[in-house]
Amino acid sequence: MKNLLRDKTSLKEDIEIALNGQAKMEAEASNKYLAMASWLERNGFERTSEYLYRQAEEEREHFLKIFRYINEMGGAAITPSLGEVQQEYPDLRSVFEAALHSEIAVTNSINRIVGLCRANNDYATEDFLMWYVKEQREEEKNARRALELFDLIDVNSANGLYLLDKEIAKIGGEE
Repeated sequence: MKNLLRDKTSLKEDIEIALNGQAKMEAEASNKYLAMASWLERNGFERTSEYLYRQAEEEREHFLKIFRYINEMGGAAITPSLGEVQQEYPDLRSVFEAALHSEIAVTNSINRIVGLCRANNDYATEDFLMWYVKEQREEEKNARRALELFDLIDVNSANGLYLLDKEIAKIGGEE
């Protein structure tokens, strides 16, 4: 039966497995951002929480895009089981350190799959993944910018955390 399924797709099995793994990673990123947004909201960072709620939704869209691509190519997209995510953070900065770490891991994973596509001459999947390559440049830049703001704004001043909340939110397009 498995060989019959392979005959219905041009996706190599190792690429399909890698794409399903990437889909899971994107779904996990969505859950991580959702937990971060919740922590921020509970701790009074209303604007920044909205930024991370939007990030959670964006990561879900990334997940669905890969999931649907696998099926469109005749593969078998697997609905991932997701584990627990961190719910509590020691402080505001640690939220954004975790976000950057997560984005770098996603970038490395996407790059690994692009390399796998090149090794297997899978130009269609490589072309599909180029959107993610570009997206990850933006995601990492935004995460780094959030951390840069901690160095520019005195979070120990009376208005520092309020200003930081406003400025990080602007990264996501909120004014």
